[in-house]
Amino acid sequence: MTKALCGLLLAIFISASLVTSAVAASVEEFYKGKAIQFIVGGSAGGGYDTYTRLIARYFSQYVPGKPSTVVQNMPGAAMLIAANFTFNSAPRDGTVIGHWSGPLILQHMMGNPAVQFDGRKFGWLGMPTADSLICITTERSGIKTVEDWRKAKTPVKLGAIGPGTSGTDDTKLLAAATGFPMQLIEGYKGTADIRIAAETGEVDGTCAFGWQSAKVTWANALKARQIHVVLQTMLEPHPELKGVPLAVDYAKTDEGKKLLQIASELYGKQRLYSLPPEVPEERVRILQKAFVDTMKDPQLKAEAEKAKLEIDPIDGPGIEKMVKGLYEIEPAILKRVKQILES
Repeated sequence: MTKALCGLLLAIFISASLVTSAVAASVEEFYKGKAIQFIVGGSAGGGYDTYTRLIARYFSQYVPGKPSTVVQNMPGAAMLIAANFTFNSAPRDGTVIGHWSGPLILQHMMGNPAVQFDGRKFGWLGMPTADSLICITTERSGIKTVEDWRKAKTPVKLGAIGPGTSGTDDTKLLAAATGFPMQLIEGYKGTADIRIAAETGEVDGTCAFGWQSAKVTWANALKARQIHVVLQTMLEPHPELKGVPLAVDYAKTDEGKKLLQIASELYGKQRLYSLPPEVPEERVRILQKAFVDTMKDPQLKAEAEKAKLEIDPIDGPGIEKMVKGLYEIEPAILKRVKQILES
């Protein structure tokens, strides 16, 4: 390597370092003395809320300027209020982070007029873990196993939030694929409300939970065997749920298996953290890094382990790639899914 080339490479390196330092200083100056607000589409006490409050306790130390953090619950319309707010009304400066059900993006793809956002235009920070979706029934319902459910003479009442969430969409796809007797009871503000409805006998159970959330927020009832995990709606079993059957094994047709595959891909990745459109690129990158660093924080991981919250994150670019893939679903498949979800 010539002396001239070495000098050129050194100059490029120094220049890049100066630019990086200048960007970091600019971001630090912006966030100093400010607060970052987390908007949670679920109600207090639910899985979305639980994860967000854990993340918020550690997040600021990884953001230049160390802004404070605050968590605000904005439930309603199956988390659509929070999603629409994040996209349309939140400041586009990196001071608001939205956390709502990612499969609402499918509602946009299907042309739901209530969805006032384009999933391709959010900034994506990542997600703390994928979900291993399950169906839970209560002891009082008399449904203790999937065979009890399959042979039930009357529909099993399942609580759900609404379109765009796993409790509604995944359940409808499950019904179409398996023919299990079930009745959706929608309109709950979050999984915490569904949990109460199940415990009071208002519903027989739900398919709205991921195991990662249920084993924490419903721990006492699980231990007392007041509720039963009767089915896993993912394609692969969770290692902690050996013996709990997979929904795909009950699919009646090849189309049914395909529907459950789509459900697994869509609704297993729903705990997405987003930024409004048009946030300055340098702040998006800083916040993406802060999210990843937060997920690696030893104290956060220790607290999560103690609370039995799984941490197996996907970063912002990974979520961006996933969302792009959603918008490339074959039109014929999307049409069939739309028929089922709108029925």
